[in-house]
Amino acid sequence: MSPATKPIDVSTPAAHLRLVSDRAGDASGIKLSGVSKTYRTRDGDVPSLRPLDFHINDGEFFVVVGPSGCGKSTLLKLISGLLAPTSGEILVEGEKVTAPHGNVGIVFQNALLLPWRNILNNVMLPIDMKRLPRPQYLDRAKSLLRLVGLEGFEKKLPWQLSGGMQQRASICRALVHDPKIMLMDEPFGALDALTRERMNVELMRIQRETRKTVLLITHSIPEAVFLADRVLVMTERPGAVAAIYDVPLPRPRSLDAMADPVFTELVQRIRKHFFSQGTLD
Repeated sequence: MSPATKPIDVSTPAAHLRLVSDRAGDASGIKLSGVSKTYRTRDGDVPSLRPLDFHINDGEFFVVVGPSGCGKSTLLKLISGLLAPTSGEILVEGEKVTAPHGNVGIVFQNALLLPWRNILNNVMLPIDMKRLPRPQYLDRAKSLLRLVGLEGFEKKLPWQLSGGMQQRASICRALVHDPKIMLMDEPFGALDALTRERMNVELMRIQRETRKTVLLITHSIPEAVFLADRVLVMTERPGAVAAIYDVPLPRPRSLDAMADPVFTELVQRIRKHFFSQGTLD
């Protein structure tokens, strides 16, 4: 029986926390079938990901947690089409991913705003690069900036904003061309703890209001549980699926959810995947 389908011990106090198998779903969302990645180097092959099989449902907030170097970022690049898998198949909205595709927005750990462009023009960068009609998307960019609390900062340069404000602008940039899917690679890793918590709450609100499918990568277990509808736990490199957990906390969530016994128990369960072997940063 695979780790992703093994039943939990019903004698535990929090037996309602389910270790779940993949939901097959329909053709919507993101589906990985036997996806692996091995990097070819002069010194030999370097396995990054063992075959992965899972499905991210349409409109789901799906979080991947795992130790550094386990292939989390590689997974995101495979789904975005920036890398090709060594084996297996990735479907996004029922279509096979063979190249970078326009139906995703990507947010990285650092905001990566261009210092010579003001905030509005940074948000509009994907529109300019894709040569989409600028007037058509200008109102959308301004609406997104209002959504994340950056109205009035459109003409500011990146250095005039705090780290959290810059990251909010980068989220707007990822959303401006209205992708169905957001891929986020440790988006708040460079922020201080208090700003990171505020950004987590902000991100959930944005996802709820835009109804995007979100795949977020982190190695923070509490962050994963707080944000996710489901959490995929990865093994050490070469990464594989150790388990997939439902997060049965009601939405919308506030930071008070972190005091819920369900939250605490699930964080502890996921932590046991790593700290028994000392593998998580």
